[in-house]
Amino acid sequence: MHQIDLFMKYPLEVQDELFKRLVTSAKNTEFGKNYAFSELNNQEQFKRIIPVFSYEDINPYIERNMMGEQNLLWPSDVKWFAKSSGTTNARSKFIPVSFEALEECHFKGGKDMLSLYCNNHQETMMFDGKGLTIGGSQQLNQFDANRESFYGDVSAVIMSNLPYWTKFVRTPALEIALMDEWESKIDMMAKATMEENVTSISGVPTWTIILLQKIMELKKTDNILDVWPNLEVFFHGAVAFGPYRNIFKKMIPSDKMQYMETYNASEGFFGIQDDPNRDDMLLMLDYGIFYEFIPFHEIHSESPKVLGLAEVVEGGNYALLISTNAGLWRYKIGDTVQFTSVDPFRIKISGRTKHFINAFGEEVVVENAERAIAEAAERTGALINNFTAAPKYFSHNERASHEWVVEFEKEPDNIDDFARILDETLRRINSDYDAKRYKDMALQSPIINKAPMGTFYEWMKKRGKLGGQNKVPRLSNTREYLDDILEMMLVNQGKK
Repeated sequence: MHQIDLFMKYPLEVQDELFKRLVTSAKNTEFGKNYAFSELNNQEQFKRIIPVFSYEDINPYIERNMMGEQNLLWPSDVKWFAKSSGTTNARSKFIPVSFEALEECHFKGGKDMLSLYCNNHQETMMFDGKGLTIGGSQQLNQFDANRESFYGDVSAVIMSNLPYWTKFVRTPALEIALMDEWESKIDMMAKATMEENVTSISGVPTWTIILLQKIMELKKTDNILDVWPNLEVFFHGAVAFGPYRNIFKKMIPSDKMQYMETYNASEGFFGIQDDPNRDDMLLMLDYGIFYEFIPFHEIHSESPKVLGLAEVVEGGNYALLISTNAGLWRYKIGDTVQFTSVDPFRIKISGRTKHFINAFGEEVVVENAERAIAEAAERTGALINNFTAAPKYFSHNERASHEWVVEFEKEPDNIDDFARILDETLRRINSDYDAKRYKDMALQSPIINKAPMGTFYEWMKKRGKLGGQNKVPRLSNTREYLDDILEMMLVNQGKK
């Protein structure tokens, strides 16, 4: 808590000291030599000399790193890579995870999360039981034939490197937690954990719901406290928790149950909810990550204005730009954050730099959607006028799915074939969507609503958005647009 208080009190000084340490550490790497790190003396020089990097820009270094070359972006050997959702040009991204990033960022984030929780709940009995962790999977890196290296979900990378003693305080066993076949994994996790004294859960809401439902089914109850009477906290992240809150309240009907949000991405651990009475997160400033920010209106500029921490304002929306102790330099991670406070610095995740759906961790971007719908139209003889899509959330009786409204110039020969091809294409080009669709466990097949001709024109007109510069939002992570269009369609049909 003293270390947390320190960066809250001296945020700019902590960040400046960290910046100097990062540049000094990497000055003899290939990247450091290419950009004359040894001659950099301050942040202004850094901003002037080092360009802003996307994944595509930095990928050539990462590919060489995965094939075994070292001292490219960061001086220490990198043997682990966090696999995350794909970009326009690739099905998956591979983010280097150095020893320093594990120790000083991801592990430190976990320890700080527990410290903040215990500081806020000093009566906690969490350590009398076990922590259930819902992780991903990891595998041998086949790109490097000369040594042993690995890649996997960031949760799997962290769990695979945790100290030996942690196996005594967590459940299930690592060999179950890291399984990659999700149907068997959920079944084995349920059977392995339902007899334990579980007091805390860490994971993504979607998979946690499925696991808890499986356990309650096996135990023939609709209250998870019948299984784990001492459960007291759910540490969650990756997707917005709001849509899931009522489901968790139904499964865990206790006013004493606590929920704590974290912001832990493949690229680093960025934020922790430090105040249970607030719905934002403290920006963690001493994790080996140097932060810069692109104002929201500059995100798509070829030469965006980049701000330092001292220049952000409360209420401002910014794209995150990070330089890290794993060798990501001025790297755009694709997330946008809004500052809810600047003393101390607190944030909310406000979205992605592009339209997207990431309600369940699937990270479907506009490029994915346009490619999938084009293939579905081509193969079914359809012509598309307009479309939009949004998540359909879990309800008590139904699994989640994506729901689309599509206006056809010419309808497909078979709407079911259209939906199937759309779904199959998304699964092929987006590994995270594919994982969520596996055997309908987290996401069911997409729902397609056919809109009459002129629907989108009428909707845009209603919103005062007619004109060449105004575009229909292809994807949204909320149902704001979709529900508005569906309601308008019902009114037009005289059904409402």
